Amino acid sequence: MSASRTIPEGVPHVPVLLEEVVAALNPQGGDVIVDGTLGAGGYTRRLLDAGATVHAFDRDPDAIAAIVDNRAKWPELDANPPRLVLHARRFSEMVASLEEAGVTGVDGVVMDIGVSSMQLDQAERGFAFGADGPLDMRMSQAGMSAADFVNEADEAQIADVLYLYGEERQSRRVARAIVAARPIATTGELAAVVRKAVGYNANYKGASAPKDPAARSFQAIRIHVNGELDELDAGMEGAETVLRAGGRLAVVTFHSLEDRKVKRFLRDAAGQAQSTSRHLPQLGSGPQATFERVAKAVRPGEAELAANPRSRSATLRAAVRTQAPPRVSGPRTAVHEGRKDPRSAP
Repeated sequence: MSASRTIPEGVPHVPVLLEEVVAALNPQGGDVIVDGTLGAGGYTRRLLDAGATVHAFDRDPDAIAAIVDNRAKWPELDANPPRLVLHARRFSEMVASLEEAGVTGVDGVVMDIGVSSMQLDQAERGFAFGADGPLDMRMSQAGMSAADFVNEADEAQIADVLYLYGEERQSRRVARAIVAARPIATTGELAAVVRKAVGYNANYKGASAPKDPAARSFQAIRIHVNGELDELDAGMEGAETVLRAGGRLAVVTFHSLEDRKVKRFLRDAAGQAQSTSRHLPQLGSGPQATFERVAKAVRPGEAELAANPRSRSATLRAAVRTQAPPRVSGPRTAVHEGRKDPRSAP
């Protein structure tokens, strides 16, 4: 990959809930830990400094290239044996990728879900609605782009994506406006269409100004284009498979859709969903609990919020792997299963 495609040196990236993640993983010398979302390497650096060997995954080729092109800052790449192993793959593929690397079990897995600061801050990647750029949003820089989706999908599919993944109550109206405005080529064009559709005045300023509705639509389209929620499901299942007994899982999410999935996964894995009431006996033996010591959700403190406003929606959930064998994966439920559709009429 050419150097021009790597992440610029000046792009800031502050790893979210860093101290809390490190505490949850409790890395020790000789541990083997998976960083499922390498990004700029904030978690990986701290884990390496604690003496762990890190297998770092990232589907974004720019993230991998940035580490390789600055290998002087990452001497662990060239240690014998290497203490930093890069996997240019999705974290949902961790089981197969680790097996190919000869790793049969790990002591920790961390995943920081969603778009990274580097991706948001590069207008040419098309993730942000605050700066105009090509409508891309592909984390892997391959496959269907956001422009492909908004220009080719039918109105009903666009409306469903905006509602399911952006919780946009006016999704039908926004979808109709997107179809009417096609072709849409840039982030600025899409943001303007969304704002007009919901009657938002982008020039209104002040503490009481409503949140820009473009944020909901951009989140929804990004999640759809990158298959993020399916990736999260597969990543957690992969972590359950590769973690040794006593191994630790830490997952950082940034919106309620992700957090609900992680909360549900850990609840089920810890055997906390087998009874309808804590006052009633368990409904059946079921599979053995694969996780224990499920920690309460952790969110950024005031100091971190002041230093890094982007951390405001972050939530960390963590748990410890038991000796039980991995559960057999069942069918995945829809994110909004059983919830009434509150969308406004078209």
